[in-house]
Amino acid sequence: MSSIKDVARLAGVSVTTVSHVLNKTRAVLPATQERVLEAVQTLGYVPSAVARSLKINATHTIGMLVPDNSNPYFAELVRAVEDACFAAGYALLLCNTDNHAGRQQVYLDVLSQKRVDGLIVASTSDDALMSQHLAQTALPMVLIDRAIAGLERPCVQTDHVQGGMLATQHLMALGRKRIACVGGPQDLQSSEQRVQGWRQALQLVGLPSDLLVHGDFTANGGYVAMRRLLRDRAADRPTAVFACNDLMAMGALRAVHEAGLQVPRDVAVVGYDDIELAGYTQPALTTVAQPTQAMAEQALAWLLERIQAGRSAEPVAAATQLLVPALVTRESSRAVARAAVPIAIGETL
Repeated sequence: MSSIKDVARLAGVSVTTVSHVLNKTRAVLPATQERVLEAVQTLGYVPSAVARSLKINATHTIGMLVPDNSNPYFAELVRAVEDACFAAGYALLLCNTDNHAGRQQVYLDVLSQKRVDGLIVASTSDDALMSQHLAQTALPMVLIDRAIAGLERPCVQTDHVQGGMLATQHLMALGRKRIACVGGPQDLQSSEQRVQGWRQALQLVGLPSDLLVHGDFTANGGYVAMRRLLRDRAADRPTAVFACNDLMAMGALRAVHEAGLQVPRDVAVVGYDDIELAGYTQPALTTVAQPTQAMAEQALAWLLERIQAGRSAEPVAAATQLLVPALVTRESSRAVARAAVPIAIGETL
């Protein structure tokens, strides 16, 4: 493998001159620059990324922590962040913490060793140890999708309270009065905000908000929660359900079907996130869409501001930008026409 010394020898210049040409750190005569570039091509020389990063104190690499990259929502969010990074000239290193403090700490150490320029974090529950690890990290950091209790960092997320209200008000507009909610983990701020939106919408019109169970943001969690709702409330079952993410809504669809009921005739279902799969369930799932692309772009813009300010700069104030969610209506909550009532011969209307 060729070295920078080999390039300098072939081009008949100093190593310093080769460095200036490759890093564009000083003007070099056009003829000299041409000789250097020809030598680079002839030898197939590839500059050391590590050496270059040490010289300019930047790797143009961003680290990202997510809690579960098997969840389609996070896969789509990561893709949006990666696209934003690529457009800005940065590479993205992804780490899945699995909501585990020890695993998160290992990845934080690895990302620091790889000299990433900054972190985008969509990673944790409100676990105190995980929050402490992140707070002790010197890297510039921006939170995305969810705030983390005790961690004062800029955060870009959807207005989850408004999203919960949108879903619930849509179900109320269909005439549904027994509206259940399948919440996510109770120690997760974003999930509890969606539950809060559901509760507020019901309380505004005087409807009960007693039909609440929690799942774990998985399809099976939604399935188990919905079966519990239908079993425990058999005499007064819910006529609609708002699940706090699409995976749990998909599990709820199966539970309703297995109970011999139909969606949306007997139970209307609304999810949250608008993952791509939501349009392919049977029936297609109504859901609250999160603006993942806008979140990704804003999070990266804030992070690049912090990186450019320098690592020695004072932490940016913990500003939070709430982006507006949108309701996407599909077959799982369409309006159901009332069945015609037979009229006996001779009966007057």
